[in-house]
Amino acid sequence: MSIRIKIINGPNLNLLGVREPHIYGSTSLETVERNCRALADTLGTAVEIVQSNSEGSMVEHIQAARDCADAIVINPAAFSFRSVAIVDAIASFEGPVIELHVSNIHARDEMHRNSIISAAATAVICGLGPWGYLAAMLAAAQLLDAVPDTFPEPLRAANR
Repeated sequence: MSIRIKIINGPNLNLLGVREPHIYGSTSLETVERNCRALADTLGTAVEIVQSNSEGSMVEHIQAARDCADAIVINPAAFSFRSVAIVDAIASFEGPVIELHVSNIHARDEMHRNSIISAAATAVICGLGPWGYLAAMLAAAQLLDAVPDTFPEPLRAANR
């Protein structure tokens, strides 16, 4: 079964690899996107990747995903800690939603520690750096029972 994953990146992620590399690493968003597209090819999955610095635009991307995606991977970035609008938009999506953070938000300062998005997400991945995007895509495929038969059994059967 071919699935469609929409990856939504929030504010300042266009500066990934440049902004605070001691927290977020030195991998650019372009490299993350290239790696996600390569994994999508391996999974036989369609992937759409967007980035916005605007909360309203992110809500629109989430709402649009209702018609064009089976799963969402979202890195809400700064909106994680205050956007009820994004929480409400996620609640309207029927497929799995994987919340993703490059850094381990639980080990960060108080302002960056408690995501309100998590209450609406199916799962949360944080602290894996850019590899977290790949883990999130694999998790979405697994939750949708769409991991290819060519993948090792533990990756295919974990949700059965």
